[in-house]
Formats: sequence, structure tokens, C-alpha cells
Amino acid sequence: MLRIIHAADFHLDSPFAALPEDLAVLRRREQRELLGDLARAAAGADLMLLAGDLLDSSVCHAETAEAVEGFLDSLPCRVFIAPGNHDYYAPESPWGRMSLREHVHVFTHAHPEAVPLPDKGCTVWGAAFTSPRAGARLRDFRAGGEGMQLMVLHGDVGGAGGYGPIAEADIAESGLRYLALGHAHAFSDLRRSGDTLWAYPGCLMGRGFDETGEKGFLRLELSEKACDGEFVPLPGRRYEILPVDVTGAESLLSAVEAALPAEAKAHVYRILLRGQWPEKPKTEALAAALAGRCFHLELRDETRILADLWEDAGEDTLRGSFLRILKKKYDAAPEEERAAITLAARFGLAALDYREDL
Repeated sequence: MLRIIHAADFHLDSPFAALPEDLAVLRRREQRELLGDLARAAAGADLMLLAGDLLDSSVCHAETAEAVEGFLDSLPCRVFIAPGNHDYYAPESPWGRMSLREHVHVFTHAHPEAVPLPDKGCTVWGAAFTSPRAGARLRDFRAGGEGMQLMVLHGDVGGAGGYGPIAEADIAESGLRYLALGHAHAFSDLRRSGDTLWAYPGCLMGRGFDETGEKGFLRLELSEKACDGEFVPLPGRRYEILPVDVTGAESLLSAVEAALPAEAKAHVYRILLRGQWPEKPKTEALAAALAGRCFHLELRDETRILADLWEDAGEDTLRGSFLRILKKKYDAAPEEERAAITLAARFGLAALDYREDL
């Protein structure tokens, strides 16, 4: 049974351009600190497969190169790296300049190469991006060698562009037991094409609102006949999108404060103000009132100006008829029942207008 850590898409030295510069600097430092968490998770592993885009570009800060070298040197297992489109291999690139120990192997050619590991009962294949673009991967490829056949690769399953497209049919014909992929930034779950298992672990840390939720790596126990895979989230700040319906709220501030979870202070939030409000929300004032409630906060106004709920009751339409029926019930109802009738009217109008929010 092989114990494997599969990770990808660290994107170290990302610009975090949407954040203030002081927070962007902090986020880049936190990216480097995550390497220590991943190193500790590798205790007891036989192999670590790193499927590209560990760096965000072909240049990096000196402290980032030092952190990567220190991280790789500290690992207690064999390590295989397949550079991606962001951190492609070239003699003058960071991968070409780093001094790495013998247990770390960086693939440097665009065509697949094999590294036999007789002591582990497997062969590890890999290939590199050697420029920011790459053609089809795995086309006409068939693994051969000793033991289980593994591959680490950066590429785009089902894609058709210049980021190393991979056809599922080619995965199925590859002869691989496991294909460790990078490029997609969301965990794909463990998948199968033919007899080949494959997965994207997703990125190691979210960097924007297109990368929300928990991020981490994949831990596998793999044999020729069995596979046990587990997604392992890493600690760190998350990006989260939070819709808040402000309809009927005492204030915008109270609506948002009620919706924000206790742990929001550690994370980056985009709050979507939805529903109906008497006037256009003053988002700058609201953001100032919420200062300190999140690591960083972005507000988006998606509200509609609050209209008189019953104003169309006089229309000779389905809408008017619906409102007249409920208005009659509302007028006759005791105070404690009126809120439910109001809510029913809002739901009905939303359905008639084909809206998701009230």
C-alpha cells in the first residue's frame, strides 16, 4: 500500500490585487506559512505528488524561493513536481535555479518521462509545461514499467485550449493506476476513467471569490486493487460569498450582523445585499460600521427600492386579483397573523415576476 500526498496550485506570490497592499503582503506570507502545514501532513507518506503552479509566475520573491526550498528539503518522502503554466520550467525559471536535494525530482520536459522506484513498487511519470502554453497531454501515451504506474501532470481534463488539454478517453487508455492532476482550483472528488483513478485536489489557498470555501490537499492509500482517498482541508483564511435579505429588517447593519457567522473575522467576505429596501443603501457607511467584523469585506448592492406591497391590487390582472385576495385576508387578520400573510404576498409576487429574492 502506497501512502501518497497529492497537492497542486499553491500560486505562491499571488498579487491579491483586490486587497489593500498591507493585507496582500500578509496573505502572501500566510501562503508561505501553509507550506509548513503541508510538510507536517506528509509524516508517514511514501510519495508527494505536486501537480504544478506552485508559484504564481515565472519570477518569485527571494523569501518565497527560500521557503519552497526549505519546504521541499524538509519532506520525509520522495517528491515529484510537474511544473504548470504559471511556473513553467525553463533554465532561467525558479525551478531551473533552485538547489534541491536528491529526493526531489522536477520534471523538465514536455513529453512524459518515467522514474522507476523499485523500493516503492511503482513507477512515477511526469511532464512539465516548458512555456505558458501546452498542447494535448496523454495523447498516444501508454505507461509501461515496474509496479504501479503513477503520473503527476498539470492539465485541463475536457479542455480544448492551450493549457494542456486531456481527453478522458486518453486517461482511460493510459495504463496508469493513478493520475495526479493540477490546474482546476476546486477539489474534483476521486474519479475513474477506464481503470485509471484521477483527481484534482484544488488549490491550497483561496485567493478570490471564484475560490470560495475550504482548500487543501488529497491523501491517498493506494494499491493495485484498492484506493482510499481523503480530502484534507488546511487551516487558513477563506473567501466566502454571503447573500443577506434585508427586506423588513430593522436596519441594514442589524441584517448583516445577524447573518455573519462568528468566525467571519478570520475570513474575506463578499456580502450581497438583496431584497427590498426603502432607499438605495449607503454601502460606504455600512462598510465603515462593519469594520473589524471580517478580515476584509466587500459589499454589493443588489436590492430593489421597496414598493407598496398592495399598490397593484387595483389592476384587472392576475397580479391584481392575487393581491386583492390577500389584502382582504390581511385587513381582516389579527396583528399576529399579518406578518405571515405579508410574507405569502411577497412570495407570490416573486413567483409572478420570476425572481429568486423577495
